[in-house]
Amino acid sequence: MTALTLAFVNANVYSVHLADGAHVGNLKRIGALWKFKAVGYDASGGVEPGGGPFTDRHNTALSEPDVRELSARLGGCVA
Repeated sequence: MTALTLAFVNANVYSVHLADGAHVGNLKRIGALWKFKAVGYDASGGVEPGGGPFTDRHNTALSEPDVRELSARLGGCVA
């Protein structure tokens, strides 16, 4: 499976990328939880919130921004 990476955006957001750099979502702090927010792009490059390769994992909750846990929850990706 493809490895994921997290890139710090600010204290409440990390962007989530595939190993090739493709942006597939964001990890956002909402209250005490961190939630994965899937992102896809249409043919013209427009953002599709909740879309992309992990659309079925949109809103997956984590207790902290941990790339290994996120990878496991998104289907076995290993960072």
